[in-house]
Order: sequence, then structure tokens, then C-alpha cells
Amino acid sequence: MDLKNRDFLKLLDFTPQEIEYLLDLAADFKDKKKNGVAHRYFEGKNIALIFEKTSTRTRCSFEVAAYDLGMGVTYLDPTGSQIGQKESIADTARVLSGIYDGIEYRGYGQEIVEELAKYSDVPVWNGLTNEFHPTQILADFLTVRERFNKLSGIKFVYLGDARYNMANSLTVGCAKMGLDFTICAPEKYFPDAQLVKTCQELAKQSGGSIRFETDSQKAVKDAQVLYTDVWVSMGESYDTWEERINDLLPYRVTQKLMDAAAEDAVFMHCLPAFHDLKTGIGKSIGEKFKLDCLEVENEVFESEKSIVFSEAENRMHTIKAVMAATL
Repeated sequence: MDLKNRDFLKLLDFTPQEIEYLLDLAADFKDKKKNGVAHRYFEGKNIALIFEKTSTRTRCSFEVAAYDLGMGVTYLDPTGSQIGQKESIADTARVLSGIYDGIEYRGYGQEIVEELAKYSDVPVWNGLTNEFHPTQILADFLTVRERFNKLSGIKFVYLGDARYNMANSLTVGCAKMGLDFTICAPEKYFPDAQLVKTCQELAKQSGGSIRFETDSQKAVKDAQVLYTDVWVSMGESYDTWEERINDLLPYRVTQKLMDAAAEDAVFMHCLPAFHDLKTGIGKSIGEKFKLDCLEVENEVFESEKSIVFSEAENRMHTIKAVMAATL
């Protein structure tokens, strides 16, 4: 399968067969990494990482993946480039694509990464935007496939705020790959209606399904994957917490919910997670609202059913596959 010179901006741009190919390639790279087999196929190549929003997993995954493939890396933090400030996005794309062989962008609106790709002569990869987080979904799906030996037909439930990048991308990915996907949230937290309509059509083609539920106990019945995310995203106001907690507390992933799911159910989270009070934000929110956790109970997060750290590791293997396939 030839994906050379393709941008990786959202999963809507890729067929199920292409997504499967990227997962297979990631699994092969993971096997090589675990067995100490060198795969420096891109010696002499260089990539630029533009991070308008900082990240632990995304930065480390792109950097280590690039080093493993033999590439050089330049990291541009929120103060490290003039993108959108003194230099337009179009001009930034043309400058960087004359120097680098690939460009990663992690930041705000999807329109930014789309414009970078429009004016770039080299592949552009979406490390996260407000609307989509495609590299995370590849990691999620590789992790699910490792656990259940399949994707099609898996009963997958997302609980919490479903209006932004994670729920959007999971909806697309599950629709493309034939999973039975349920979004469980208050109705005002459901994703964009037009995106849902598009994904429901995709699900008909793949044999999957998309449904909505407001009752968490009903949603998780027979579910094999329970997935959640933080309730307030980067860049949102601290004042948002009170409303989100009031609205989303019934959708916290608890041990009771895990017990109501399938016997082989697993817990997933894209991280970071507020499962205890051992972070600055977690502690301040916990003290203010008298809570010992937010979107997931620590008992669940630390249980044998939690596969969040396998999921985090797989970010690197799947990002490596995306870069290798498109370069």
C-alpha cells in the first residue's frame, strides 16, 4: 500500500484498509523494537515538531520514533516559532518544507493543520487539534487489537464530554473499522450532528454501529472497552470545572461500572488522567470540590483491567508507522 507523501490530518481521509495497514506496520515496528532489530530506514531525513500545546506522550512518541528511524528532530515549543504571529501559516509551511522532510503540528483549530498541509511540499501530521486526534486513535486501536485480536464487532463505550477531539476521532475510527460504538454523556455533550451523520453512513459500510446513551449503567452492559478523557481540555477556563463536574460526575468510570461491563472489559484513557490527588490540578480541584478523583476512580485506573500504559506506549509505535508510511 502506497501512502508516500500523504498528509495525516484526520482518519476521515483514510480507508479502513489504509488504517489496517498502518496498524500492521506499527505492530511490525513494535516487534522490531522489542527484539532490538534496528530500523533506521530514514537516515538523513529531518522533521519539525510544532507544539502550540505542550504534551508528554506526543512529543516523546514523535521524537523517539524519529530517532529510531534514523531521523533528526527539531522541537518548536509555543515560543519557538512565529507561526500565526509574525509569520502566516502558509509562509511557515513553505519555509519549513524547504528545510524538513515532514512537519508535525499540535495545537488549536483543525483549519491550522489543514492550511499547513495545503502549502507544504512535505507530509504534515496532526499531533492534536481541537477537533481531531488521529494518532491517538491508532494507538488505541493497536492496543484493543492486541487485547482482543480484532477490532470489528468490539463493543466500545466512551463516557464523558463527547464534543471534542477524542470523541470525534473515536467516532470516526469506530465507524471506519466496524466497532459497535456508544457515546454515553448528557445530550448537550454529544458530538457535532453532521459528523455523527457522516459516521453513521460509514458504520453502515463497515458493519459497525453508533449509538447514544445518557444512562451509564445501560451503556456499559456487555461493553468490552470503557474509555474516558479529562473533563476540561487544555486552554479552557478554570471556571469550567464546576459545571463539568456537576454534569459529568454520573459518567465517572467507577468500579461499579466496570463490574457492569463484560467480564473481559478493559479500561482505556488517552492520559493524563485525574485518578487521584497527586497532581497540582488534581489536588486543587479535589480540595475545592471535595473529590478524591475526577473522570476515573483510582481503583479502576490501577486495576489489572486498566491498559492505559500499553496504550501510551503504542503512541510511539503507531506514530512511527505514520511517519514511515508517508515518508
